[in-house]
Amino acid sequence: MTWSPGTAGFDSRSAPAVPSRLASATATSVTIGALSLCVVIALAVPPIKVTMAMQLST
Repeated sequence: MTWSPGTAGFDSRSAPAVPSRLASATATSVTIGALSLCVVIALAVPPIKVTMAMQLST
């Protein structure tokens, strides 16, 4: 069995780089998602603590 170049494996051509605009938009959307998740958790934790404290005292 003989091996001929270019029939299998990776091509020698390099893949185009991601445009900086797209990378920036992706990073921005991930940052906004992470911050909104933090806000949701910060708003949800105090009522849970109050509820648990009320159940323990009665």
